[in-house]
Amino acid sequence: MKKTVLVFGLISGAISSLMMVATVPFVDRIGFDKGVFVGYTAIVLSFLLVYFGIRSYRDNVGNGQITFGKALAVGLCITVISCIFYVVTWEILYFNFLPDFMDKYNAYMVEKLKASGASAAVVQVKLEELKRYKELYQNPLFNAAMTFLEPLPIGLVITLISAAVLRKRGQSQSAQAPLPASS
Repeated sequence: MKKTVLVFGLISGAISSLMMVATVPFVDRIGFDKGVFVGYTAIVLSFLLVYFGIRSYRDNVGNGQITFGKALAVGLCITVISCIFYVVTWEILYFNFLPDFMDKYNAYMVEKLKASGASAAVVQVKLEELKRYKELYQNPLFNAAMTFLEPLPIGLVITLISAAVLRKRGQSQSAQAPLPASS
């Protein structure tokens, strides 16, 4: 299981990391709304490797058979590896190359709120909330935990679907044995 999980987890993680490096630095140019769409699309694409990893394990290690539980375990391991790549990439980008990311994001959120017609009091409350999040995100552990939670639900859903679709049990002994001839 280790080899399959590592290979597909590393490929999935590399895809999500490369897509993040290619898009996040330009999110203020493409817009935060479009950036979220692009980001989650990249996450879904990277998690497609979960399906292929489970299928590879079933076909190559399980001799064409895999239980739902084993498929779930393989998929979860691939998901966790991919999420770790996602977090490490974000931490490097955020703390080394995007020092003003939260300021830009907060400005975007305030403008969006004002455009919706929110009162000055509501905008002020949102500003205070965004200020607290900016402070929290300066803590690398909090930042990493929140970042880990971004792709994880998508990985879990894709893992559950893949495990259900790919599960395949071998035929039971009674189905394989020929019936005795009647006299």
